Amino acid sequence: MRQSFTEWTKSGAPWVWLNAGAVAICLIMVVGLLTLIAVRGLGHFWPADIVQSNYTEKNNTIRMIGERVQTVQVPAEQLSDSGVEVPEGVETMERILMKIGNRDHGGTDFVWILDTFNHDQSKPEMLFAAERREWGNFYGYLRSIKEDGKVVASHDGYEKTPEYEAFWNEFQNRIERALSIHDQIKEIEKGTIGSINYEMERLRLKERSLQLKEVTDPARYQEIDDRRKELDLEYESLQGELLALYNAANRDTITAEIANGKIVEFKVSWVVRAFRPNDMGIGGKIGHYFAKVWEFLSEDPREANTEGGIFPAIYGTVLMVLIMSVMVTPFGVVAAVYLREYAKQGFVTRVIRIAVNNLAGVPSIVYGVFGLGFFVYFLGGHIDDAFFPEAKPAPTFGTPGLLWASITLALLTVPVVIVATEEGLTRIPRAIREGSLALGATKFETLMKIVIPMASPAIMTGVILAIARAAGEVAPLMLVGVVKLAPSLPLDGNYPFLHLDQKFMHLGFHIYDVGFQSPNVEAARPLVYATALLLVAVIAMLNLSAIQIRNHLREKYKALEM
Repeated sequence: MRQSFTEWTKSGAPWVWLNAGAVAICLIMVVGLLTLIAVRGLGHFWPADIVQSNYTEKNNTIRMIGERVQTVQVPAEQLSDSGVEVPEGVETMERILMKIGNRDHGGTDFVWILDTFNHDQSKPEMLFAAERREWGNFYGYLRSIKEDGKVVASHDGYEKTPEYEAFWNEFQNRIERALSIHDQIKEIEKGTIGSINYEMERLRLKERSLQLKEVTDPARYQEIDDRRKELDLEYESLQGELLALYNAANRDTITAEIANGKIVEFKVSWVVRAFRPNDMGIGGKIGHYFAKVWEFLSEDPREANTEGGIFPAIYGTVLMVLIMSVMVTPFGVVAAVYLREYAKQGFVTRVIRIAVNNLAGVPSIVYGVFGLGFFVYFLGGHIDDAFFPEAKPAPTFGTPGLLWASITLALLTVPVVIVATEEGLTRIPRAIREGSLALGATKFETLMKIVIPMASPAIMTGVILAIARAAGEVAPLMLVGVVKLAPSLPLDGNYPFLHLDQKFMHLGFHIYDVGFQSPNVEAARPLVYATALLLVAVIAMLNLSAIQIRNHLREKYKALEM
């Protein structure tokens, strides 16, 4: 018998289909968003071909060299209004964003051109791209290699020959030499000299502490002076070594021809890598792609965060989330156990639960303002007065840092852990508690050996939710510890190794800075997508780790439920 529409509606089937459709739409939107981010972010590392063409506009022809980045269709009327001569019968014209590089010679990295006026396009195999430490990418033809100002190798023309291949290999060898020297310089400056500067500062603070305590023992001061002299001698020796390394790195230069035919010269030590994408096969491009991805994951940023890697941001994000988790878990669990197991269930307890639930909905920036005012200025200032008077007026803990950022996020996420833990404690049958007590266990023993282990999967669920929220927060961190570029990592080889007072980088803030504060918007846009994808991946890995721990706990304590 055919079911009427009214009966079908009353059965609830329409709501089932409506909910299923809503879930499907949400999944499609999430997958689509992640796909967009992945394509635009990961596509940035692929070595695009370099196009050479002649661009003619208003009877003026120029040679153009660069990468095609983006293509859009523009109505002819809009172009006519802006003064462009549009051919008759043309309704739309293709507008191309070209990355032409050579910012130190042309003033800009990117330029918009009209494809209609762009002709004689080709992809010469000799065109090369050089990623530099300053001034962004360089595009052109390699013409000569100089050593101490003298030409040691050169090549003219625009056709690839065996002689040119030998010339190019010589260029690559000198880049490798410069990179090796750069690594030595970095090791000395950030490693050895950084440690010396850190110890010199500790000696200064130690001497200042003796002065504040009015210590008059000359031997104490002499010990500090002797150590300072040793460090000064070591520093002077390293400075001489650095000077020799810099001179060696700056020995080689190259000359190259740019799009307008001008021959320019710059140091090989500026070059991070040089490659000829038009002459690379699929295997070479894949190798280059993974090298760029690894650089993105393992190196420090450069060029106002629009080039290089984001390793310090990854490091800071993971470290902050781990410290936050260590702080929030015990406090959230203790609070939930007290509210559920010890507190008298009455009006006051209900008010506290309502307050906890309301705290979960407070805007995160409010927590940031509270953290800045209470943790940084009030608590941190009193810690400096009590334990670090020798460092004043420079603050130690009275300034934003890793500790205050972690505590602020722990405060932000503790309601989530409390609610999840309470729900887990509520689901444990009363008979299990009574059975434990009947066998002679105390209430504390029952909690520690029966109740909390059985509720541990729910506790981990709260931690998972806390990690998911805390790792993506940006607004409070801008006030309590995150910076655009941190000179060193908060965890290193200098005592006390974990520097909780130190500022750090964060993936979320890095996305904000690159996307909205970068002086080079077009160069920064792909890195925004790549960093956003990486932030999603980091949060997913942290959550998957917590889920794995939760599943292990669930299997481990399954016998208690029998």
